[in-house]
Amino acid sequence: MRSPQVADDGWSSVPHMIGRFGPAVASPEPAGAIPTLATPRCLGFAHPWGKTPGGRAPHGGYDAVVAVTARQKLDAQALRADFAVFDELVNGKPLAYLDSAASTQKPRQVLDAMREFYEHSYANVHRGVYRLAERATEGYEGAREKVRAFVNASSTREIVFTRGATEALNLVAYSWGLDNLGPGDLVVVTELEHHSNFVPWQYIAQRQGAGFRHIPIDDNGELQLDALDRIAGEGRVKVVANNLVSNSLGTINPVEQLAAWAHEQGAIMVVDAAQAAPHRSLDVQALGCDFLAFSSHKLCGPTGSGALWGRRELLERMSPFNLGGEMIRSVALDRTSWNELPYKFEAGTPAIAEAYGFGVALDYISAVGLEAIEQHERDLTVYALGRLAELPWVQAYGPPAERRAGIVSFNIEGIHPHDVAQVLDWEGVAVRAGHHCTQPLMTRLGVSATTRASFYLYTIRDDVDRLVDGLHKVHKSFS
Repeated sequence: MRSPQVADDGWSSVPHMIGRFGPAVASPEPAGAIPTLATPRCLGFAHPWGKTPGGRAPHGGYDAVVAVTARQKLDAQALRADFAVFDELVNGKPLAYLDSAASTQKPRQVLDAMREFYEHSYANVHRGVYRLAERATEGYEGAREKVRAFVNASSTREIVFTRGATEALNLVAYSWGLDNLGPGDLVVVTELEHHSNFVPWQYIAQRQGAGFRHIPIDDNGELQLDALDRIAGEGRVKVVANNLVSNSLGTINPVEQLAAWAHEQGAIMVVDAAQAAPHRSLDVQALGCDFLAFSSHKLCGPTGSGALWGRRELLERMSPFNLGGEMIRSVALDRTSWNELPYKFEAGTPAIAEAYGFGVALDYISAVGLEAIEQHERDLTVYALGRLAELPWVQAYGPPAERRAGIVSFNIEGIHPHDVAQVLDWEGVAVRAGHHCTQPLMTRLGVSATTRASFYLYTIRDDVDRLVDGLHKVHKSFS
């Protein structure tokens, strides 16, 4: 099993890809990047059916190069044409899908591109010199370059494909934590964390004899940073782990400020960006963090694929997370040496088509425009909070709309969130009910669960109105 070879001039030694998808030409890479070839046009965002987000056909047909610029205000109604699920009825009613924080719907562009890839470009990657394997490797490594560009990383060598944000965060907790944490050290998380950025650190801290502390929140669900001095006095802070956007409340956290504080303490900063990546632009260099994780399935891509960005100097020093094929350089009876980055952390056959679909999904949301998505969701959040404020028997949680993403959690007095969600489903409204993998946060709020409505690029105001109409029915049914 082999990784792509790198010639002395910095270009891949893999031949140019030709055949069904047309010629691919080599293109310059950022310094230190894993060399790849340019993605074939009909394997990239300009798909064979010639449509951009919202179903608009570009001039020029099949092989036209599509240039899409972000608009200040996206057209959610037009974008819904890309998602087949909105053509269906749920309990005889159109679907109001308000659970995108859990997972997003998938546009036809992503699904069709993955089908095309499976039908005409599938083989195992990095392991064959035949043309089909080279196509597969090109698609896979091309997706890595898209992830690099999406987070503004310095090199594709810093991009590790994982099964999702959870595995990426576990990778850091195990590979970095086991070698660097011990008695007297502190791991610092927050009360807002998803369990995937809480439990691994809690477990590793306990296993290594390190302390485990949390940054509390105020009644608006925002971090109380005045607790930092107290925490710093309790031990050697070695890890600070925080989500950029809370999956339960939508709180946008001051990661840049926390990263600066972490580095002052000599600690690393680990960012869970699973809820941020689909909704706002990411720049790991501006954030100042050391690791950042996010998932494909929350940004219109397939499940089973995600990415970890890590500073190269840290990744180089870390031990492998999984062992087996692909992640080795050489194996002998008495020793094994590890492959170069990022393959040291990618043991076994990867989720090839899923990684490719991840890249296509990044193309899709980038074409819509991250700024446009963020503004659209903010407008919906303002509207939703205003509509919920009309209901005196509803309690909403979280900060003001200007300091949160498109997530609204609430409860109806005396009615369990699961009952709320069930009645809403009868009305064709899909919301999430439960603790949202944030049980410490639920404890802080004094509840066991909440009902959560979350928005995305295909959410329209009518979805919010139907939510509110459904809540009236819930209240009437149980009062």
